[in-house]
Amino acid sequence: MGTRKKVHAFVRVKPTDDFAHEMIRYGDDNKSIDIHLKKDIRRGVVNNQQTDWSFKLDGVLHDASQDLVYETVAKDVVSQALDGYNGTIMCYGQTGAGKTYTMTGATENYKHRGILPRALQQVFRMIEERPTHAITVRVSYLEIYNESLFDLLSTLPYVGPSVTPMTIVENPQGVFIKGLSVHLTSQEEDAFSLLFEGETNRIIASHTMNKNSSRSHCIFTIYMEAHSRTLSDEKYVTSKINLVDLAGSERLGKSGSEGRVLKEATYINKSLSFLEQAIIALGDHKRDHIPFRQCKLTHALKDSLGGNCNMVLVTNIYGEAAQLEETLSSLRFASRMKLVTTEPSINEKYNAERMVKNLEKELVLLKQELAIHDSLANRTLVTYDPMDEVQIAEINSQVRRYLEGTLDEIDIINLRQIQEVFNQFRVILSQQEQEVEAALRRKYTLIDKNDFATISAVQKAGLMDVNGHLVGEPDGQGFGLGIAPFSTKPGKKSKSKKTAKDQPSSSARKEGASSPVSGKDLDMISTSKTQLVPSSKDGDVKDMLLRDRETSSIEPLPSDSPKEESRPPRPSTPPSKPVAFEDFKNERGSEINRIFKENKSILNERRKRASETTQRINVIKREIDVTKEALNFQKSLREKQGEYENKGLMIIDEEEFLLILKLKDLKKQYRSEYQDLRDLRAEIQYCQHLVDQCRHRLLMEFDIWYNESFVIPEDMQVALKLGTSIRPGMVPVSRIVSLGEDDQDKFSQLQQTVLPEGPDAISFYNAKIKTEQKHNYLKTIMGLQQAHKK
Repeated sequence: MGTRKKVHAFVRVKPTDDFAHEMIRYGDDNKSIDIHLKKDIRRGVVNNQQTDWSFKLDGVLHDASQDLVYETVAKDVVSQALDGYNGTIMCYGQTGAGKTYTMTGATENYKHRGILPRALQQVFRMIEERPTHAITVRVSYLEIYNESLFDLLSTLPYVGPSVTPMTIVENPQGVFIKGLSVHLTSQEEDAFSLLFEGETNRIIASHTMNKNSSRSHCIFTIYMEAHSRTLSDEKYVTSKINLVDLAGSERLGKSGSEGRVLKEATYINKSLSFLEQAIIALGDHKRDHIPFRQCKLTHALKDSLGGNCNMVLVTNIYGEAAQLEETLSSLRFASRMKLVTTEPSINEKYNAERMVKNLEKELVLLKQELAIHDSLANRTLVTYDPMDEVQIAEINSQVRRYLEGTLDEIDIINLRQIQEVFNQFRVILSQQEQEVEAALRRKYTLIDKNDFATISAVQKAGLMDVNGHLVGEPDGQGFGLGIAPFSTKPGKKSKSKKTAKDQPSSSARKEGASSPVSGKDLDMISTSKTQLVPSSKDGDVKDMLLRDRETSSIEPLPSDSPKEESRPPRPSTPPSKPVAFEDFKNERGSEINRIFKENKSILNERRKRASETTQRINVIKREIDVTKEALNFQKSLREKQGEYENKGLMIIDEEEFLLILKLKDLKKQYRSEYQDLRDLRAEIQYCQHLVDQCRHRLLMEFDIWYNESFVIPEDMQVALKLGTSIRPGMVPVSRIVSLGEDDQDKFSQLQQTVLPEGPDAISFYNAKIKTEQKHNYLKTIMGLQQAHKK
């Protein structure tokens, strides 16, 4: 059994501009919170009203990010779940205090995701780090609304409608919800899809305290089962993590609830009151009865409140003076929760099939130990296994030599050997009887003496005289008969061989006609053709630029003379901005353009290296997969042929050992290449920033130069030279010429816009997009059906 431990309770304060600094203060250790309430002067001079409260907790999270909240509250609970410990994380507090934001977060933004999606991500990351175990993950999503149970994942197409209502069932293994669908998830993206599907089905309402108030209690459960990939371990562990998002307690006078929302608030406050009663009973060690069955919420969480699990409570409160009474109530609940003790223990189970195999292996080890004892006693021929063909043949040879007299005695080894010796005596006796009878039949005609009809027939034929001897037998030598050997016609055989030789060639010709290799070659050719298109486009672009430069060289341009008087007069019509931009890059903006090109070349070089590193990572990943498959094949082959152990250590062959070393080296290379890729991505991001800065600077300088050269009147040039307040570039421009961006730049900007948080956010956003597409599709179908009915 595990050791008893207290429930961890944390407080998260909702950020606000109107924080009550005079009434709410935090301790220096950031683990206590003090509340000071001013006395009500309306009660008179004699006023025994309590004004100060102090609450000791495990942590106060004020102005804390979602990352810090998860690291502090849930990371250890989730990490211990893979070791077999159950866990429960519960959010409690006043309506609008941020419980749903803490538990689920903002599903539209990856950075603002809450405890629940982060826990799913951590589970799958830890599974990847444990290749020695086969871990299965299942999830369920339960909603308790007005004391009724609902499955938030029942809208999935493969979940049929439930005929019977869901009920809470208890058994020795714990509390289960009968009728609740549990879904297997093998990927992180599938788990996120289930989460988003359930979130869209939650019941919310609006009132004065919260625009999107949760009107139900929701329990998202992650079930895990970890099996060792080696047959030597017959035990496996199971665990579950309950992530509970409670509905907020509310005062009807403040929320202004009416009608259906009023009824929902009544059920919510009732269930939260029963939850507090159960917590008070759990904190009192003298209480024998815990009122779990007063409501569906406490009954469903019976094995999670004070059971064999790691439990954490997050109390969400307001930091405003107007909500101080509800804040005190929530802090009292948190302090009571800290009195509750749990006894976490590992949930171990046994695999019957593996247990039988381990018993068989133990039997083999015991036989080997007996063999060692026999060898020490100079009984080297002792065997405790059933006799094989070689041993039976050896015993048969010993018995024959004993009967012939060449062997004086047969050594007695064990009971099975004695039984087999007698069995071989019977076999040899039977064989000798058959040999004697066969020899007699070859030499004599055996006739039964009581068969008088046969005897008279033989005598009439003259083959036997009156004394019973054969007539004409030459010195006891008989005549033998032979059977002509059966032979097949060689022509048919050669014909069949010829046919067999012809068949592969014909089949080869048929396969060649529709060979997949030829199709693959065609695909490669078509791919290469499609890859030639952008290069031709680039060539066209270069030709256009060259033509533009030729045309721009024909037009009169200002000279490069340092003397202003020698500069040709300003043209009556300003040149087009593309032409002027080319001139600017060659003249005044040449230095900035040179820096821009250098930065762009460095950026392209880093992108090329990143692409090559990515290709190497993919190659290493494929080699890892191939090596894993080969290693699994060797393991399965070893398990089929039988495993051998020496002093408790598994003995493997050289090929499997080399595969393990190769897999270790490949993983080391993979980590090294992945670290290089991360460094290159950081360099690419920095180089992209420099390129953007150069592009902006080049455009800004071109704008100033263009306005100064062609737009600003000549009489204003004097004012500019005298150092007045007018500066170049202050003249408004209708349109700014932008530098042409290649496809890689556009793709990088799009990727940075869609996935600003990096590769880890891909599963999150993919699941979100798929869920939105599904619901948009369903809304469209429903709208079309309604329009069709009208």
